[in-house]
Amino acid sequence: MTNTNPAANRTLTIERTFNAPLELVWEAWTQPEHIAHWWGPKGMPVNVIVHDFTVGGKWKYSMPMPDGNEFISEGTYLEIIELEKIVTTADFKPMTEGVEMHMLFEADGEKTKFTFSVVHETEEYCLAQEKMGFYNGWGSTLDRLDAFLLQKG
Repeated sequence: MTNTNPAANRTLTIERTFNAPLELVWEAWTQPEHIAHWWGPKGMPVNVIVHDFTVGGKWKYSMPMPDGNEFISEGTYLEIIELEKIVTTADFKPMTEGVEMHMLFEADGEKTKFTFSVVHETEEYCLAQEKMGFYNGWGSTLDRLDAFLLQKG
């Protein structure tokens, strides 16, 4: 049977090189005390509610909105290869649900090559997410991560 909906057609990807060693970039993604400083849009506080960084473990973060509601990010870790790869399900309620995030980490001297991909259920959903601002939103979050890494380094 031929797959008429390959993952490549359902995936949005951002590649970055951080001016920080692999170990520090990995810690920023895996330690809740670091995540709280850079996750999400600029100026928005983040509360780490659950962070069980194990295969099958859950994560859940909340961001209080000015209107009193909360923006919830949550998922389940599917694959963890120390200092190389993280795969997790992800729901960003109420805007995005049922995606998988793939984070790849590669040492490049004292820098880290980082590839961030989000796999959507359908090509249509992927296109809608791109139009909704995927690259600007995640680009801004990765800018915050970059600033955090420079501060920690």
